[in-house]
Amino acid sequence: SAMKAARASMPPLAAARSSASSTPQTSRAQSPNHDGNTAHLAEELLGNHPYTQLDLIDYKIYGYGQTFDDNQIGEVLAAIRNADTIVIGSPMYWHNITGLLRNLLDSCYGRIESGSLAGRTLYFLFQGAAPEEWMLHAGDYTMKRFAGLYGMTYGGMATNTSEARELGRSINR
Repeated sequence: SAMKAARASMPPLAAARSSASSTPQTSRAQSPNHDGNTAHLAEELLGNHPYTQLDLIDYKIYGYGQTFDDNQIGEVLAAIRNADTIVIGSPMYWHNITGLLRNLLDSCYGRIESGSLAGRTLYFLFQGAAPEEWMLHAGDYTMKRFAGLYGMTYGGMATNTSEARELGRSINR
């Protein structure tokens, strides 16, 4: 789990770093399929940017308010802080983002100062079998609010390959 462009396997969380000294990262949260559809959307979005994929399924991240010595939330947050571009991806489970991704978002509260991720751009990749419009809207709304709370620019959401490629054009290549 390095920093640069990030792609995730569970829902992905990707962070792309523009400087040569770091690696962009993605992270995926929930699906045990490290090279599944969400990971492929991250590849399309990030194009030739080097990136590191963080698979949230591979990290112990406890629920909001829980404190255990083996909590790895700090490793994931360090990757996010070291990235200029963050790509969070999630398969759609039970009509929404995965539980692992929701847990990550909740765990940021109190650990990241409001506005402290300014200067970064967040992209969201969200895919599933025949999602309804309200499901996509809920995921998009959640990620816009998350980006806004921590001062990031929200770059948009992609739900398929063509949308991911289109969004990828906005990343400084």
